[in-house]
Amino acid sequence: MAAVQRLVPCPLPARMGATPGEDGITFAVFSRNGERVHLCLFDETGERETARLPLPCRTGDIHHGLLPGGAAGLRYGLRVEGPWQPEQGHRFDVSKLLIDPYATVIDRPFRWDPQMARHSAETGDLVPRCVVSAAPRLQSTQALPLSPHPEELRSGVSKDEGWMGRKPGFIYELAVKPFTMRHPTVPQRIRGTLAALCEPAILDHIGRLGVSHVELMPVAAWMDERHLPPLGLSNAWGYNPVNFFALDPRLAPGGEDDLRRLCAVYGGAGIGIILDIVLNHTAESDEFGATICLRGLDNAVYYRHATDDPGRLINDTGCGHTLALDRAPVVRMAMDAMRHWRSLGVAGFRFDLGTVMGRSDTDYSQDAPLFAAILQDPDLSQALLIAEPWDIGPDGYRIGEFPAPFAEWNGRYRDDVRRFWRGDGGAAGGLATRLAGSADLFAGRHRGPQASINFIAAHDGFTLADLVAYAAKHNEANGEGNRDGDSDSHSWNNGAEGPSDDRAIQVARDRDIRALLATLFLSRGIPMLQAGDEFGRTQHGNNNAYCQDVEAFWLDWAGADDDLADFVATLARIREAHPLLADASFLTGTGDPPDARWLEPDGTPIADDEWAGLDALCLVLADPAGARLIAINRSHETVRLTFPEADDWRCLLRSTEGEDATLQARSVSLWQRG
Repeated sequence: MAAVQRLVPCPLPARMGATPGEDGITFAVFSRNGERVHLCLFDETGERETARLPLPCRTGDIHHGLLPGGAAGLRYGLRVEGPWQPEQGHRFDVSKLLIDPYATVIDRPFRWDPQMARHSAETGDLVPRCVVSAAPRLQSTQALPLSPHPEELRSGVSKDEGWMGRKPGFIYELAVKPFTMRHPTVPQRIRGTLAALCEPAILDHIGRLGVSHVELMPVAAWMDERHLPPLGLSNAWGYNPVNFFALDPRLAPGGEDDLRRLCAVYGGAGIGIILDIVLNHTAESDEFGATICLRGLDNAVYYRHATDDPGRLINDTGCGHTLALDRAPVVRMAMDAMRHWRSLGVAGFRFDLGTVMGRSDTDYSQDAPLFAAILQDPDLSQALLIAEPWDIGPDGYRIGEFPAPFAEWNGRYRDDVRRFWRGDGGAAGGLATRLAGSADLFAGRHRGPQASINFIAAHDGFTLADLVAYAAKHNEANGEGNRDGDSDSHSWNNGAEGPSDDRAIQVARDRDIRALLATLFLSRGIPMLQAGDEFGRTQHGNNNAYCQDVEAFWLDWAGADDDLADFVATLARIREAHPLLADASFLTGTGDPPDARWLEPDGTPIADDEWAGLDALCLVLADPAGARLIAINRSHETVRLTFPEADDWRCLLRSTEGEDATLQARSVSLWQRG
């Protein structure tokens, strides 16, 4: 053992973090303002520290060294000596054990403890240990291997392109634990993990819906926000990461192999995996938060501070601080993290609070350093890139302002569709714009409707079932006096707040859900559905359930509405069978025949001054091969349809059953000519 308890000088490693090799393990850690970085070694249980060794070399801002004889499986942590000068942004504290920001495996979950936030308080017993992985990490200069298991690709997916390159057609957003914890066929021992998603019943359900991509809510190691444990609550979503490379052991007890297998299994079914990653803040929070990783390595560099006050953290995230993604070492870390996940088989990324990616000390820019780095990268520029186009900083709502090929969560779509179906005045024009692909937002920089990720409900907000059952949020269980969460969700309750035994109210809610789903799948852009919305999931009126990791908020598979799930599957099949519905061009009203015409139900064109008062409208889509008619009626009365030019129209879909040539109250229908 003594032979390996020393570090020796080595050339600057090509890779950051810990890299095993023939001669041992090289370590490389960035710290510009730190004076010395110590490597803390632990025994194979991770309980006993066996050595504390300073990295012997410094090349620029990189501290590095070689541990002779070291091998994969070694447990370690870091400590950094440096100035304690909070007024200058320096918060070095050698009493704090830190995890390596490049660690790809940690040996236990993070648990909040107040000691983590106390200056000079020892945390060696509180922080998980990093584990050296045998799998090589890809850096931003390395090429990605070919997609695995091409022989398993589902029919219809190009083997030349590979499943990782399949274009999204229907995105299904899910959180791993609540999705699988109550599923009756998933073995108890793997519920709540990535392995559970590979169970045949789970994959069959997702495949039956017609999903092209599953978007996993964060799977990287996270820690509870410090206010949650005293309330008896815990983070259920994972949007509070500690580093950007390591899977959380609660979701992936098998480490990287768990995600690698998931991507391969889903790839074999023709389904891509998208990771929701949080490149905007960490669990270290504000100046009263923990020191467990980046803060202890170099707080002044990794996080943004006010230009006129280097001790004051910029809080564009609402989480107490903001990553400095305009600085070279932070850009490199972000790029290397994305390359790492790609090497495990993921098809792309959804970027939480994506506006942060383009921020600097001056303003937001589409030419920001991180965007530039991604777009010049031969692999990452070809990945699926989806931005949540807002943060809470100045002018933070930047929808339509991300560079191609980024797609964006279209919050305007969500709000306009909800307002229309709620019955708001003057909402028909907004609905029409969203149905047509949101050209007002995405026509610039040569982007088409595929830049718009259309959704009506997502993890952040009401479920689809709650949207039509609650006129107001009910977040009392979160312990913040119902002050948290969006206070204007454009929701409605159909006559009673919350659960109701009234059959008429139940029918009305089901009717509205189906109309909303039909609207989503008949719109140009990429539809996204929150897991469970296809069978009536509820969060009991809570529109900010991030801290509700309890059975009542896990998906209730036993109570699932299978008829509604069948309806979603039908919508997905119709959308795939009729490419005109999902065409990658904006509707212009030009051409011969015109690609789009807006009509009233009686077949007359809608005049400009009539939009404000419309409750029912029709969109006729046409190309040389044929025509489709989308008919929408939000009123509570049945409307007679008069079809344009010909009477040989047949119905492909009704969200509510009705007679021929009628549009039922609160319904959507799709018709084909010929």
